Amino acid sequence: MIDQLKKYQFLFEELVKRDFKKKYKRTVLGMGWSILSPLLVLLVMKIIFTQFFGRTMTHYTTYLFCGLLTFNWFSESTNLGMRCLYANAAVFTKINVPKYLFLLASNVQTLINFALTLLVFFLFCAIDRIAFTWRFVLLIYPILTLLVFNIGMGLVLSALFMFFRDVDYLWRVFLRLLMYGSAIFYTIDQFSARLKLAFACNPVYRHIAYFREVVIDGTVPSLPAHLVLAGFALAAFAVGAFMYKHYNTKFLYYV
Repeated sequence: MIDQLKKYQFLFEELVKRDFKKKYKRTVLGMGWSILSPLLVLLVMKIIFTQFFGRTMTHYTTYLFCGLLTFNWFSESTNLGMRCLYANAAVFTKINVPKYLFLLASNVQTLINFALTLLVFFLFCAIDRIAFTWRFVLLIYPILTLLVFNIGMGLVLSALFMFFRDVDYLWRVFLRLLMYGSAIFYTIDQFSARLKLAFACNPVYRHIAYFREVVIDGTVPSLPAHLVLAGFALAAFAVGAFMYKHYNTKFLYYV
């Protein structure tokens, strides 16, 4: 894969540039929307849910931001990744290029958007009087595992979308359920052990929990927590890679 990336480096760079230009075409703020959009959602959710969940919770704004930051990246990455093959069919039907390049290009775009929002997140942490410690360096780990997980899910979804357009509608519904099931604006302390186990099986929630443990609690997550994130990432990537390898030659017939 690395050799192919070097071979098609120019194409890859042009795909990333094209996706950026296409996304912010005819907008006044341009990339500013990458920061403004999650901030507006944060403001609305803070106003609504502080009255129900944040009255007794310290650093509730940071708690809420951790959830939105992680979930929005996953949502944007998988939504773009799902349509990347179909949207670029005019290219790979005429030129023999690795089809995963389109997915990687879309993930680079969402990663840059995430990085911009992350800078704003750190600013909010300072305003919320969160102590910055060396443990913040550990956030690199869940960022890397979520990146791999997003790529893996994008491989799966883009392959399925080529065969079944209904995946788009089903994924939208699933993302809505996932948002409410990832403890973005509430805690899971009041739930039963069985429901807590269900949360533990949610990859997005586990990444959110890692962020909160490092940023808000100021602690180092356990070794099992690290292994779980790696397990989710590798499993998603393995399934996605298998689907691309198995159905690679069939994509052309479903454009």
